[in-house]
Amino acid sequence: MQYNTSRNKLLMPEYGRHIQKMVDYILTIEDPEKRQKNAQSIIELMGILNPHLKNVEDFRHKLWDHIFRISDFELKIDSPYPVPTREEMAKRPEPLPYPKRNRKNKHIGHNITQIIDRAIQTDDEEKRKGFTQSVAYYMKLSYANWHKEQVQDDIIKEELRMLSNGALDYVPGDVKVRFNNSNFKKHAQSNSGNNNNNQNRNKNSGSGGGGNKNNRNSNSNSNNNSNSGHYSKNKKRS
Repeated sequence: MQYNTSRNKLLMPEYGRHIQKMVDYILTIEDPEKRQKNAQSIIELMGILNPHLKNVEDFRHKLWDHIFRISDFELKIDSPYPVPTREEMAKRPEPLPYPKRNRKNKHIGHNITQIIDRAIQTDDEEKRKGFTQSVAYYMKLSYANWHKEQVQDDIIKEELRMLSNGALDYVPGDVKVRFNNSNFKKHAQSNSGNNNNNQNRNKNSGSGGGGNKNNRNSNSNSNNNSNSGHYSKNKKRS
C-alpha cells in the first residue's frame, strides 16, 4: 500500500491525484502534436471536475493557467492565451488603499450625511421638513437597535441640530398619520354592529338554554303523570 506521504506533492489539490498523474504523463510525451492533443483533453476533464469555474469570467483562461501550474511550468504546449510564469503566479496583488475621506459624522453613516446635506441645500420647506423627519426617525431607530432602549426626542433634536449646524430643526410629532374619516366611521360602525350581534347571540343562547331546560322539565312531568295513571288503572284491574 502506498500512502500519500510517500507520493509527490499535489501542486493543485482541488484537481486530485489523477489529473496530476495525467499531466506528469504528457510531460514524458515527445511528440508535440500528441502532447498538445492530450493536454486539450485534460483541460476538458478539468472543466468537468470543476463546473464552478464556468461561472467565472474567462474560465478557459484559468484552466490553461492551471495546467501549466500543475506541471510546475515545465509543460511545452501551444496555448491560446499568454503562457504564465512562476513569478507572475506567485506575485501578490497590491493592497487596496483605504478610503481617506474625512467624514464628520461616522456614527450615522455616509448616506445619512448626504441626506442631511441635501436637506440643507433644498429650498422647498415641505421637502426640508420631510428630510428632517426621515433622518430623525432613522436616528431614533438606530439608537433603539444599539442601546435597546427608547431615546428622548430632545436628544435627537439637539444632535440633528448639531449635525446640520443649526439648519434643520426637528419638531416631534410634526408629521402625523392622517386617516380617512369616512372609512374610519364605516370600520367603527361595522365593529359596533358585530359586537351587538355577538351580544344578541349570547342572549339567545342563554334564553334557548333556559327554554330547553323548561321543555325537559315539562316532558318529564308529563311522562310521570302518564306513568302514574297507567299504574292506577292496572291497580284497579288487579
